[in-house]
Amino acid sequence: MKKALLALALTAAFGVANAAQNVNTDVVIVGAGGAGLAAAVEAHDLGAKVIVVEKMAFPGGNTTRAAGGLNAAATPLQQAKGIYDTPEIMFFDTMKGGHWKNNPELVRVLANHAKDSVDWLLALGGDFHDVGLMAGATKPRTHRPTGGNLVGPEVVRTLYTAAENRKVDIRVNTKAEEILKNAKGAATGIKVKGPEGEYVINAKAVVIAAGGFGANNEMVAHYVPRLKGFSTTNQPGATGDGMIMAEKAGAKLIDMTEIQTHPTVVPGNGEMITEAVRGNGAILVNHEGKRFYNELETRDNVSAAILKQTDKNAFLFFDSDMQKSLKATNNYIKQSYTVTGNSLDEIAAKMKVPAAALKQTMTEYAAAVAAKNDKQFGRADLPRPLNKAPFYAIIVTPAVHHCMGGIKIDTKTQVYGQNGQIIPGLFAAGEVTGGVHGGNRLGGNAQADIVTFGHIAGQQAYIYTRLNK
Repeated sequence: MKKALLALALTAAFGVANAAQNVNTDVVIVGAGGAGLAAAVEAHDLGAKVIVVEKMAFPGGNTTRAAGGLNAAATPLQQAKGIYDTPEIMFFDTMKGGHWKNNPELVRVLANHAKDSVDWLLALGGDFHDVGLMAGATKPRTHRPTGGNLVGPEVVRTLYTAAENRKVDIRVNTKAEEILKNAKGAATGIKVKGPEGEYVINAKAVVIAAGGFGANNEMVAHYVPRLKGFSTTNQPGATGDGMIMAEKAGAKLIDMTEIQTHPTVVPGNGEMITEAVRGNGAILVNHEGKRFYNELETRDNVSAAILKQTDKNAFLFFDSDMQKSLKATNNYIKQSYTVTGNSLDEIAAKMKVPAAALKQTMTEYAAAVAAKNDKQFGRADLPRPLNKAPFYAIIVTPAVHHCMGGIKIDTKTQVYGQNGQIIPGLFAAGEVTGGVHGGNRLGGNAQADIVTFGHIAGQQAYIYTRLNK
């Protein structure tokens, strides 16, 4: 009910644009998530006339559900906190996390320019002043709202407000159905279906920023059969339309079998518990009351470890000290899926795990924190001993989270055709693309990806329109 009311409220706030027949523009953007909005703001600021189409009732896409943060290296915010980090270290972490399957040229762009994305968002009025550590990173580089609040809503708020202030034409409830091309194979616009029927948006450049296909389990299972029936963290609109449409227009798709599961999702309702909870100190405990893996390993490895436990799930366990360090936990502890105890005996009973085993686990973990050495599982970052009541536990299991594969692009976000040549006038950014994350995405790199490459897509689309008048 709450989600339905939120949708209605957002629809009322954003409105529904009146669809005109066969309109003309410089740049048309498919998708009003983080990548699409970033492209729209940048293209507009450079001087292009922009139209954005969004099939859902309100902008935001999967970005609205992003929790952890935005990774960036060598930012002034890191330096102010005494954190030494470089784009080279971020490059290495990203390539290693992606099992070296990433396109290194794209990762170089991400690592070198993510700091510019943070600066840009801050200049637009965003709050990304908190810096934390997330799994797979060797340095704290995850930028998020003050106190560790959820990052996605702030990215959407910042970019949508910028687009609204610029009076960018954003058309919700409007689905792109086909990419139009001329006799030379260049993109010349899109065919859409909106509230007033089908029409054409003629454009000098087209940007596809329609997101992934995590909410389309049939498509997910087609590429990775073992994920058939898995729940998802994605919003309902993440069904792969942009990839399918681009492929029909001749675009090449890559890495389509690289689909990531997020390890900490509440079974049955699909709510993702942000990775920042583990990054700020939480541990994973199984039904036997024991730790079983390094909580800060990459998402694919943590997911695999959880699936080996009893009932293919585990508990995310933390204390009041950790809870106070991260505002994102405030909503979690209010929900029925979170159990609370004023002692280890009390919470063990509620978790239905052996109290003696849980006590031993927490004693051993506190000793590891004191020694700054996790001999059991090699966790490098041990921020707190988790010994301050009340204690909290949330049962979690993996769910489909991110599609690393998608449209093949170059460093200018130009789209490759199936013939290996660039499709003139066609650009893509965000989760709809492949190559940036390789075989596994690090938490915090999605927001860096969508803002950085969305910004580039807007810039390059504008340049293309001026070079091809």
